[in-house]
Amino acid sequence: MRLLKIIGLAILGIIVLALIVAGIADKEYAVSREITINAPHQEVFDYVKYLKNQDEFSKWATMDPDMRNTFTGVDGTVGFIAAWESENDDVGVGEQEILSIDKNRIDYALRFKEPFESNDKAYLKLEAVGDNQTKVTWGFNGSMDYPMNLMLVVMDFDEMLGTDLQYGLEELKRIMESR
Repeated sequence: MRLLKIIGLAILGIIVLALIVAGIADKEYAVSREITINAPHQEVFDYVKYLKNQDEFSKWATMDPDMRNTFTGVDGTVGFIAAWESENDDVGVGEQEILSIDKNRIDYALRFKEPFESNDKAYLKLEAVGDNQTKVTWGFNGSMDYPMNLMLVVMDFDEMLGTDLQYGLEELKRIMESR
């Protein structure tokens, strides 16, 4: 009986410690990756401004070939929404909306519905670094409410999301440089 009491108190102590750590841990995170593409800025912009084109280079689009997509609005303009539904928990259910667009930056709202709910932001930033070169940065900004923000302490979100962003940028580079 005494052993069970000690084990119970130890478990309670671990839970309390985890909740304290979550209380002081960051709730916000940001992940970005960049690549230089051997193509003119305007050509790269004319391709990436269309949200549907992300299906050609995004890692997440390749994770479920049976994913169902729906589109609302005019692609390449503010307000366009690309929604997806997948049975694959790594893809889930959600939508992405173009919030703002100019020749150097496109901002998106990401609304995940399943397997978890979250409202985050993403962006593509373009910078001409020569007549025939464009640096593209793909970034993701998110937040996690207490106590779920404890995951930011125990999981490497930069590595997890960054790997997928880098894959997408490398695919974008391959596409743009083969045109």
